[in-house]
Amino acid sequence: MSILFFALIALIGLGFFSYNVWKIRYNINLGLPTDRSGQIGKRLKTMILVAFGQQKMFSRPIPALLHLCLYVAFVITQVELFEIFADGLTGEHRLFSSGLGGFYTFAISFIEILSVAAFFATIIFLARRNLLKLPRLNMKEMIGWPTKDANLILIFELILLACIFTMNGADEVLFQRGESHASMGTGDSFGFSVSSFLGPLLFDGLSTGNLHIVERIGWWGHLFMVLGFLNYLPYSKHFHILLAFPNTYYSNLEKKGKFNNMPSVTQEVKLMMDPNADPYATAPETTPPSRFGAKDVTDLSWKNLMDAYTCTECGRCTSSCPANITGKLLSPRKIMMDTRDRLAEVGESKRKNGIDHEDGKSLLGDYITEEELWACTSCNACVDECPVNIDPLSIIIDLRRFLVMEESKIPNELAGMLTNIENNGAPWQFSQNDRLNWANEE
Repeated sequence: MSILFFALIALIGLGFFSYNVWKIRYNINLGLPTDRSGQIGKRLKTMILVAFGQQKMFSRPIPALLHLCLYVAFVITQVELFEIFADGLTGEHRLFSSGLGGFYTFAISFIEILSVAAFFATIIFLARRNLLKLPRLNMKEMIGWPTKDANLILIFELILLACIFTMNGADEVLFQRGESHASMGTGDSFGFSVSSFLGPLLFDGLSTGNLHIVERIGWWGHLFMVLGFLNYLPYSKHFHILLAFPNTYYSNLEKKGKFNNMPSVTQEVKLMMDPNADPYATAPETTPPSRFGAKDVTDLSWKNLMDAYTCTECGRCTSSCPANITGKLLSPRKIMMDTRDRLAEVGESKRKNGIDHEDGKSLLGDYITEEELWACTSCNACVDECPVNIDPLSIIIDLRRFLVMEESKIPNELAGMLTNIENNGAPWQFSQNDRLNWANEE
């Protein structure tokens, strides 16, 4: 019965997670195509350095070290999770212990040391958010669910760590009493680095029967927390744990100052600039777009949409944005959060009502305002700062492109400048013939 119950719980948990991953994949595929193939070696190097190696995190050493503790603990503790699944499906207890012997003790001991480091890192992260109230973690867009989400995931981490040490600590005491179901050969305890001290300290006064109950609470608690955490990820900013790797692999490898031109527009300009071209005789090389720029999430590329789901909401982009620093409305983090929220809304609507369904709303206007877009200086500070290579500027440029090319909306200051460029070949309001008059002044 225990094996069947375990298999059922695992199947439900993994199945629901797979369904949520499918929904996110469906949403991302609503984006327009963009070519991010080629340069495989460079892409793999970028992914290894930025996603796996946490390279860009270390521009701010303190949070980087704290995050590294959580990151390494998360990766390494999956070894113990594999054993839990193996035990659950076979009905054994610590299935790997007898075969691995001393290495098993070393591996679990190493996991426990990392777990202690993760515990202290989690406490510090909670204090930074709720006691120290770091400005970038308490901005306007973080009010409500984003802050609760960040705190919840840290609390889940603490509960998971408590389950791990409850399981290992109770098992240490049981082993010392000769009552553990596991067999490690000779010796009076497992000898785990932390639980061998913590277990007797906390549980030595319990009866053997109660110790078995406590150990099972820790074991099942570990399983439920892992499956719960896994299914919480698609609803949380922490989905970046999984998406950071493909997102960095598909990074834009062009120089940051290079903007993408629309092929159809480029072709028209070339025809206009070529006095020998016959636009009626020349077959178009590209299909005209249904829309210039982007008004809604379906006008963005699939990579823009993957960026939105990968956003960690760390706020490094916003804290480095010169527009935001000077008090303007723009927050690159909010751009990504708004894109993700709108995408989730559009995806749900299309799944329920058909792929052609329109709900009458759009990313531009209902989520992101024109004031936010025109505050951007296109400096790429947000792109440079992002620890997982997200590109908020690409979304901003496409939304501004729609305003200019589709709706002829542009701030008065820019309209005057563009008029001067058209008439005078320069942003200033005087003739080209007068450009060098300053040299004649005495």
